[in-house]
Amino acid sequence: MFPVLISCASSPSSTQQTAVNPGRNRPAWVDSVESVYNKSQYVAAVGYASDREMAEKNAFANLTGFFGQSIYADQTITNTYREAVKNGATAGWTDNINMENTIRITASLETLAAAEIKEVWRDSRNNVYYAAAVMEKSKAAVVYTDMVNANQNMIKNLTSMGQAERNSMEGFSRYQFAAAAADINITYGNVLKLIDAPVPPGLKKGDEYRLEAQNIAKTIPVGITVKNDKAGRIQGAFAKALSGIGFRSGGNNSRYILDVNVSVSPVDFPNNINKFVRIELGAALTDTSDKSVLLPYNFTSREGHATAAEAENRAYTAAERKIDEEYKDLLFTYLSQLLPKK
Repeated sequence: MFPVLISCASSPSSTQQTAVNPGRNRPAWVDSVESVYNKSQYVAAVGYASDREMAEKNAFANLTGFFGQSIYADQTITNTYREAVKNGATAGWTDNINMENTIRITASLETLAAAEIKEVWRDSRNNVYYAAAVMEKSKAAVVYTDMVNANQNMIKNLTSMGQAERNSMEGFSRYQFAAAAADINITYGNVLKLIDAPVPPGLKKGDEYRLEAQNIAKTIPVGITVKNDKAGRIQGAFAKALSGIGFRSGGNNSRYILDVNVSVSPVDFPNNINKFVRIELGAALTDTSDKSVLLPYNFTSREGHATAAEAENRAYTAAERKIDEEYKDLLFTYLSQLLPKK
């Protein structure tokens, strides 16, 4: 997956647009930004374009380039993190409202934290705008440290639970999201390193939490019941998808049951010599402890052939293929974003 920059909040002053310098004299920072914004105190970059907005975007992009690939994360991870924060799933998993607000705000905007457009100059002779994007290191150190600490606090709360709660779909989900937050924190820690600021201790890579999520999955049996299956084909397709995530096959007394109903009915096309059938499949992954449906899944297809028997066979084949193509990823994504209210 192509990496994307982790979105985070800009400083409050960046909400007010910097006035354009209309002077005819070329400011020193245009040709040498470090002559105005000393490297010991700032990270700064210049961008230019024929309009102001693009000049500022280019300046922020050039500023981001200073940090290189170290502040990028996989897009799937970034989206998982953003969506969970946006939907309020992370609320309550931090110890205080300030940490919660830090997570919520820093997941919402598009520029580097503590970075702002400090100066804009318009070259009236050539109709070119120049913008200076500046990050003050001391301010950035405070902001990124707060961001790391807020995520660390959330990870601690997500992964603190008893054995029974841990070995459940909820426990699996909590570790999966802890992994996403940990990967986000690695990028924040890299920013701190590159501005010569101390990194809070205890940062772990997301893969450590994903490995634990896999260990949890191995303890969870999922029973599969299928009505109107054909030679166990649908059950086998779902079992393969579940084992792909790591779950074990379980019996009808398992806490988690995947209940599947399949129906096949003839479809009449008077002017067509072939035989057609419609297959309809409905599945629901259920937590029997509270009878809640975790994930519904539905599939419909119409298949035809010279004989009704082969048309039906093709319908089951289509269902198997569909389950194989999408159910594992669908369930995995759902569980990676499933965070219960604390």
